[in-house]
Amino acid sequence: MTSRSLRWLLALVALSLLGFGIARAIQTRKAASAAIPLAASSAVSQIELAPQDLITVSRQPLARGIEVSGSLKAVNSAVVKAKVAAELQSLRVREGDAVRPGQVLAQLDTTEFDWKLRQAEQQAAAAKSQLEIAQRQLANNKALVAQGFISPTALETSISTESGAQATLQAAIAAVELARKARADATVVAPIGGMVSQRLAQAGERVAVDAKLIEIVDLSQLEVEAAIPPEDAASLRVGNPARLMVDGSSEPQTAKVVRINPSAQAGSRVVPAYLAVQPHPSLRQGLFVRGWVELERHDALVIPTSALRTDQARPYAIRVAAGRTERRVLQLGARGRIDGTEVVEVLGGLVEGDQVLGAAAGLVASGVTVRMAATAPAAGTTAASSAAASR
Repeated sequence: MTSRSLRWLLALVALSLLGFGIARAIQTRKAASAAIPLAASSAVSQIELAPQDLITVSRQPLARGIEVSGSLKAVNSAVVKAKVAAELQSLRVREGDAVRPGQVLAQLDTTEFDWKLRQAEQQAAAAKSQLEIAQRQLANNKALVAQGFISPTALETSISTESGAQATLQAAIAAVELARKARADATVVAPIGGMVSQRLAQAGERVAVDAKLIEIVDLSQLEVEAAIPPEDAASLRVGNPARLMVDGSSEPQTAKVVRINPSAQAGSRVVPAYLAVQPHPSLRQGLFVRGWVELERHDALVIPTSALRTDQARPYAIRVAAGRTERRVLQLGARGRIDGTEVVEVLGGLVEGDQVLGAAAGLVASGVTVRMAATAPAAGTTAASSAAASR
């Protein structure tokens, strides 16, 4: 045999061994693939459930509502502004300070207003003197007319002069009152009680008219403005209860609808509703809240939404009857909450008293045998049994 023939023979042997190995690998993989469904089908032929895995379908009061969100806002708040232009001499409160109605918050420089008040008072005194002169002149002219020494025309002139002096005096008195008010406005007082949330000026600044000095909020009354979709606005009523979760707080806050806006917002078409929140020391203006407003409540056959399966074209639940599982296609109604748990109304597919699998049981096929797990005896019962056996 030549070397060329030997090489061809070795190549044929190698190819034969390679083909045998490939065929053997394919056969092994097919056998393994066939064994997996068999093992899987045998694994789910029977399942063991804990008591909490079964949910009994029952008729309960169903609360239907909507999710809302917004920010806390004080019902009563005020931005205190300067009523006159002057230098700010003192500002006596800072952020977080409590204030009461009528409390002095700031003092503006009154030098200019003091002089203006004195000027107005002097002008009023001069006007009073002119009125007295005109009144005496009028009295004299009346006597002279009666004696025939002057004409009635001169008397009419005296009457007009006296009337003008009287008007001048009244104008001067009004100017005094205006100057006195400007002098009083230099003292800034709190219009409402509450807490200072912002200090917007500093002592020594010259502030203009209507310049913002302090913002006060009253935390005794808080509310949330919630946006209600148009389809739910017709069902909303004043007095509807709500439960809110405030950022930074772990306990829910109770609230109720106190006002409903008669107009929808342009663009979004949502209807603003206002929820009054019960006062709490942890609540502050501006905190973000989420919550749920109850719209209506009625008796319904319900199951938790966790027991609802949606992996098929139509929603269904896995019912347990006679120790075996069964998939039941459901006809659903309204969604709502019961004691904080989201539930859905069942209009068809289940009856009261049926038992369905909860979410913890996972997806289970129909026809699977169900066996309840044995509960472990209590420690006291075990000890008593051992003692009785020893006797």
